[in-house]
Amino acid sequence: MFHWNGPLPEPHIRTLADMNGVLAAPHNGADDPDRPLYFMYRDLALNEEDRLWLSGRSLRYDMTVIPPGVIGPEFVKTKGHYHPENPAGVRYPEVYEVIEGEAHFLLQRPDASDVVLVKAGAGDVVVIPPGFGHVTINPGNVDLVMANLVSTAFSSDYAPYAAMGGAACYEMADGTFVKNPRYPGTATVRMAAPLPVPAFCTAPGTPIYGLVGRERCLSFLNRPEEYIEAFNACLRDVGENCVCAPRP
Repeated sequence: MFHWNGPLPEPHIRTLADMNGVLAAPHNGADDPDRPLYFMYRDLALNEEDRLWLSGRSLRYDMTVIPPGVIGPEFVKTKGHYHPENPAGVRYPEVYEVIEGEAHFLLQRPDASDVVLVKAGAGDVVVIPPGFGHVTINPGNVDLVMANLVSTAFSSDYAPYAAMGGAACYEMADGTFVKNPRYPGTATVRMAAPLPVPAFCTAPGTPIYGLVGRERCLSFLNRPEEYIEAFNACLRDVGENCVCAPRP
């Protein structure tokens, strides 16, 4: 069990049946459709004061646990979703912290014109800039535990990933990437590193829960239009690309 000092509600569980529309190889009935793949603990707070502060600013702190494993030929992953636009016409962002394990954050524009892979380990903070959908993959052999802070002013949109059979690429259990044939063109994944952004107060080693109560540090989650320049610095290109191989 992961470390959390506050009240812990029952998790929302994503099962194999829930994921069937976004997999590289949809299950054929041989595997248990009720197999739990990952666990989402939503709307957490260490105390009532923090809960009131978060809810009063339309914010939510969650934790997700993704056990290691495979789904057919690929690593276990999340379903993938996009965020809608806020009243100013800018899509809502999100911020993640890896608490335990290793995460591969696979981000993409809706038309897959930009597909980005961010490899993150314990203590890393990853900002999902406006306009990117995202899938999180556990490529390791231990539980991936991560936290996120996000606005409660919207509901995530899972439909585009379901309509396309998942993300533009699948990360296979052998570490290779395979192109999703439903997307046009040649999928190239650019590699990026998580980059602390001072405007968001995400200094190295700073748990994102420590930002609760610091309104200036979290205003970007509801008013991203005020931070466009900072968002442009969130994904530091490391100068490497990975071309997704066509599916055999």
